[in-house]
Amino acid sequence: MRVGWIGAGVMGRSMCGHVLRAGHEVYVYTRTKASADGLVAAGAHWCASPAEVAQKSEVVVSIVGYPHDVRAIYLEDGGIVANAAPGSVLVDMTTSSPSLAQEIAAAAAVRGIDALDAPVSGGDVGARNATLSIMVGGEAQALERVRPVLSCMGSTIRHMGPAGAGQHTKVCNQMLIAGTMIGMVESLLYAVSAGLSMEDVIAVIGSGAAGCWSVNNLGPRIARGDFDPGFFVKHFVKDMGIALEECRRMGLFVPGLALVEQLYQAAMAQGYAHLGTQSLYKVLCAMSGRREDGGK
Repeated sequence: MRVGWIGAGVMGRSMCGHVLRAGHEVYVYTRTKASADGLVAAGAHWCASPAEVAQKSEVVVSIVGYPHDVRAIYLEDGGIVANAAPGSVLVDMTTSSPSLAQEIAAAAAVRGIDALDAPVSGGDVGARNATLSIMVGGEAQALERVRPVLSCMGSTIRHMGPAGAGQHTKVCNQMLIAGTMIGMVESLLYAVSAGLSMEDVIAVIGSGAAGCWSVNNLGPRIARGDFDPGFFVKHFVKDMGIALEECRRMGLFVPGLALVEQLYQAAMAQGYAHLGTQSLYKVLCAMSGRREDGGK
């Protein structure tokens, strides 16, 4: 298929690479051209704008940073919706707001275009290994048309309902991650403060009832002092903001999410915006007056 691709960040670059290796013809655009150099070297065609990507593609896939980026590439003058051909399918894999997904789907439908919201979970590891979980909102028949493309990137692809349902599912995902992240970093801080080996604790509790993706994937990074981003703090703060906005709209009481969002705001204030989400450990160390090895 002729696949347009917009966004080549930590996850998008790996995801697009899988699509290329599967034999699809890929047309790529990123705000910073250099970030797509590897993809172009591997055979992708560079495009000068989202409009050009849309004009040359049967399927357009995007994974960018923030809802305002999604709105700009899809709905502003010269954007994807205005330039995609009738019959094409648009797939936004950014974690964005459900209402924006619905707005894009409605605008696309006017032009005879299908739009899916298909955010992912699995982080940089899932992106590299093509084992992402992909949660899809929109028309089921449109999903089936693009399933061969999505299958290049994910091992779980599930239709969740109409437009916006994929984003609502991602809110559920991020709320759960928020809770497990605070539990994970508190547990590991306790472990080293008690004189235990962080690696040994992870090996034991990660295989029992406390086992979760965070402790088994991010815990070892904390243990070796690796706070590089698999997923940026700044993007997780954005995701929790979307979740809190949706919860307020529904009248839901979510004190755990509100607490973790505030702790990640502290991470931002301490200069950790471009570190990985596991850097919450550094925030808790500072608040406890402890070094990262548990010492005072």
